[in-house]
Amino acid sequence: MDIGVISVRYARALLKSAIDAGIEDAVYAEMQQLARSYAEVQQLRLTIDNPMLPKDKKEALLLTAVGGTPTELTKAFVGLVLKEDRESVMQFIANSYVTLYRQEKNIIRGRLTTAARVSPATEQKMRQMVESKTNGTVEFETEVNPDIIGGFILEYDTYRMDASVKSKLNSILNTLKK
Repeated sequence: MDIGVISVRYARALLKSAIDAGIEDAVYAEMQQLARSYAEVQQLRLTIDNPMLPKDKKEALLLTAVGGTPTELTKAFVGLVLKEDRESVMQFIANSYVTLYRQEKNIIRGRLTTAARVSPATEQKMRQMVESKTNGTVEFETEVNPDIIGGFILEYDTYRMDASVKSKLNSILNTLKK
């Protein structure tokens, strides 16, 4: 069976259980942390996939990767995944849960890139602008990139607004080359 199909089925079941229990936000934070742990610790996937490592060690490792004190639902879910020998798709399940949760809650991911750090008020204005255009909540990520010289680059969904000095200068340079 396809990894994508399996991970989405498990993630959908986890989301439904979390919504029924009223703890979907807490499980969302846990699945985000688990996905981050997989991304940041290369050895995690290799260790979890190791058939020689006992299930109880894998469970302890996954619950540690979730961070903090996991909800009872997450503990039970990790146990179920291990019981069904699906630990090799746990990373995909976590990512699928995050995606399904965002769809359920109409959360849009956005990124604001600036040449220098912006004030929280400016960041909030940009967030509100995106929220008004998308009629959703925005998870905003800011990045400082001095290479753009000045201005900003705003990205969300498939939209990209490049109001950076670097792009303006490149545009002028391209016009002069013609």
